[in-house]
Amino acid sequence: MGHLARRPRLFKRQERENGGPMDLSMPVNRKSFIRPLRAVRRGIFILLWTVPCLAVQALLLALPGRAKVAFARIYWALFSRCLGLRVRVIGDLASGTTDRPVIFVSNHSSWIDIPVVGGVLDGCFVAKGDVAGWPIIGTIARLGRSVFVTRQRGSTVRERDVMRDMLSKGDNLILFPEGTSSDGSRVLPFRSSFFSIAQGAERPLIQPVSVVYDRLDGLPMGRANRPVFAWYGDMDIASHFWRLAQCRGLRATVLLHAPLDPARFHDRKALSHAVWRTVADGAATLRQNRPARPLEVDDAPSEDLVGGEAFA
Repeated sequence: MGHLARRPRLFKRQERENGGPMDLSMPVNRKSFIRPLRAVRRGIFILLWTVPCLAVQALLLALPGRAKVAFARIYWALFSRCLGLRVRVIGDLASGTTDRPVIFVSNHSSWIDIPVVGGVLDGCFVAKGDVAGWPIIGTIARLGRSVFVTRQRGSTVRERDVMRDMLSKGDNLILFPEGTSSDGSRVLPFRSSFFSIAQGAERPLIQPVSVVYDRLDGLPMGRANRPVFAWYGDMDIASHFWRLAQCRGLRATVLLHAPLDPARFHDRKALSHAVWRTVADGAATLRQNRPARPLEVDDAPSEDLVGGEAFA
């Protein structure tokens, strides 16, 4: 009977509510209510952080200068922290070492890529046109000066001109040239059409970026756990957020590779493949939990580029 006298306070409260002693053979799973509470708490933190930031950014957009760019990075960085996600950065930003505009080119496996890279890179996102119509997220994207592309043949030239105009004004762009998100286990081939904006009078640099989610519960990630982070197919954001926000010990690693001059490549298919290979190699190293370092883009032709069809 000695162990009954030392019942946890939680058991005693439930005994009073139930009108009798608990059956100690039926253990209480504290995780069953701690994890949902963690998700609710994080959702509230994100909401309380986002609402005032929308007003601040709307004001900054009306003012000259780059305060709106710096504030967008602060917003996304703290968004990640509110989500319980720690972001590790390896390498240096090209935008801090040159006066030329920079196009950051990253792999894409989840909607979480937005706050992760948005808190690291000082640029405007190039997003698919559907995002503009999403509740709340569309508003945040517009305030972040995102460029929406439809990839319809009739609007391609106009959208390219908008992006080139932003580059000419000194803005940087953030591209996800896979065209869709993946399961996080590989980097899909890059669409070379995204690289047409690199061929112009603006003379932008391109910096490849590898993003991998490599910690869950503070432990190295394995292939079986990648769906915790990956968002693809017909998944909806609400249920994905609910599952992810219940977890702890989350980490993403952003690997910034050496920037390159697009003029080194004879066409955009060769450019897109060389950048893809660098991003994919960096992501593979991170997924294998091996020490990673920024890579130099190799402009030599590769034997796995056959006809260029997969990268068109």
